[in-house]
Amino acid sequence: MVDRDGLFAGDDPFDIARRWLSEAERTEPNDPNAIALATVDEDGLPDARMVLLKEIEGQGAGGGFVFYTNYDSAKGRQIAATGKAAFVMHWKSLRRQIRVRGDVTRVEGPQADAYYNSRALQSRIGAWASQQSRPLESRAALLAEAARQGLRHGTNPPRPPFWGGFRITPRQIEFWADGAFRLHDRFRWDKEASGAWIVQRLSP
Repeated sequence: MVDRDGLFAGDDPFDIARRWLSEAERTEPNDPNAIALATVDEDGLPDARMVLLKEIEGQGAGGGFVFYTNYDSAKGRQIAATGKAAFVMHWKSLRRQIRVRGDVTRVEGPQADAYYNSRALQSRIGAWASQQSRPLESRAALLAEAARQGLRHGTNPPRPPFWGGFRITPRQIEFWADGAFRLHDRFRWDKEASGAWIVQRLSP
């Protein structure tokens, strides 16, 4: 694979993704771990929204990308129905992006508990209070529910049973880096049934 300035160096796409994210954390002014997550609804209509990527796990065939949400949200229901999702990370400061497509499984148990407990207390209470993606009468109603849940759960609320993580296990990962005169660099990693990656350079 012909590289440029070491951007795509390495044999494992998860190592490249972690390195790019680490570099973005030093240059992006806000939320360098933001991803545009795409799913489809029951009619096959695409849906997209921004969420925060919380972990890039593992390597090789066993790697994955993890985010957390309400399982009963629109995206949670759409993922439950299809078991598939895609996302793109774009860093304007670095002029790079990563695209991922793959299969989705839940992240529950101790791993989800640990992330939930790392959040600010108000955010943990908010997870209990919000019926994500459902119609809401008013902001005042949401704040009142948050206050009620705060009184109910106190300062150590458990993780709600309807809230946890999703892991996207990629079938395909594409790395894109800006090039002069729109002659960009694109490399796509496709996972074979054996778990091995096939890497191809793509036309910009």
